[in-house]
This record gives sequence, structure tokens and C-alpha cells, in this order.
Amino acid sequence: MSADADADTDADANVDADADAGTPAGTQRWKLAVVALTVTWVFAAAPPAEPGPLALEILVGVVFALPVAYFGRAFFPGRTDVDRVARSIPLAARYLGFFVKELLVANVTVARLVLDPRAELDPGVVDVPLRVETPGAITLIANSITLTPGTLSMDYDDDANVVRVHTVDIADPDGIVTTIRIWEDYALRMFDEDASPDDAAPNYVVDPADTLGGDTDE
Repeated sequence: MSADADADTDADANVDADADAGTPAGTQRWKLAVVALTVTWVFAAAPPAEPGPLALEILVGVVFALPVAYFGRAFFPGRTDVDRVARSIPLAARYLGFFVKELLVANVTVARLVLDPRAELDPGVVDVPLRVETPGAITLIANSITLTPGTLSMDYDDDANVVRVHTVDIADPDGIVTTIRIWEDYALRMFDEDASPDDAAPNYVVDPADTLGGDTDE
């Protein structure tokens, strides 16, 4: 009897150990989809800001969201580390603040270049090697470049991890790359990259072959 009990205990311990070892970290994304769908429902329903109606709409949202997310869980594969996402929120807020500041400055700069008849535009291309490697971080930086007036992400070299940036004025490539590096420093921590903001950034290259401001030979 004792031997059987010990065997059962050992078996249970092994099962628990295997479960712990085989369970991926993070929360299943379909469960997070339930939360997102419920929040969307509440915003769409716009109940009065009173405990009763608000609780009712949350309950209705969960009732509808749970089966939708569960039976559609094939569309929400994998898991998300909620703790890491929570830690990234302050960094994302700082990223957004810096981006908005650069957006406003760039709007003024481009407007001045366009409206000033004495301004001489010298468009060009800068190849900027990145330290970030995850698709989300690369996409964030590339979109930030494109959304900022005066610059555009032309292309991305996956093998070299280089983003090609077109600018309306190549006179100050250092200023352009400095802004990108600040975005990248935030992204390195937001996306928990292997590289660190303290790591030396690779040198950028101004591509004279793609400079668009000069005369062309016919």
C-alpha cells in the first residue's frame, strides 16, 4: 500500500514537472482577445458611467466575446508575455512623446523648406544599419520614419538589417540618424531585444548614387 502511494506520488510529481517544463510562458492570445473584444463592446455600447449598466455591458461583452475568441482561437495563435507588455507601457509612452515632438519639428522644417524661395533642397538616401532585429521593432521604426515629414523608408534589407531612408534634404544626415537612434534605443527595451542601447550603433552610409538633387546626364 505504501509502495503504491509512493509510486503515485512520484508519478504525480513527474507529471507536474513535465507540465511545468512543457508549458510555454505567457498568456494564450485568444484569452487576451476576449478582453479586447469585451472592451470594444463596452465602448461601442457606451453605457452610462454607473456601476449597474457598466457591469451589465461588461457581462454581455464577455458572453459574446468568449465563444467568438475560443472557437476562433486559430486566428490568435501563440502566447503573449503580459508582464513584459506592462513593463513596456512607460517606454511606449516616452517613445510616443518623442515621436510627436519630432513630428511637429519636422512639419515646421518641411514647411519652411517648401515656402522659402531661397531654400535649396538636396534630396538623398541614407542607409541606416539597425540594432533591433524583431519584426515588430523594425516595423515600428520604419513606420516612424515614413510618418515623419521629410523622410521615407524606401526599403529594408533583411540580410544586412539595414533600412534605406530617403530624405528631402541630405544636408544633415547626422540629425536624421540621431533621431532614428533615439527611437531605436526605446525599441530595444520595449521589445526586449538582445542588443542594448549601450551597444555601439553601426555607422550609417550616405549613398551618393541615389542622391536626387543634381543634374542628370542625357
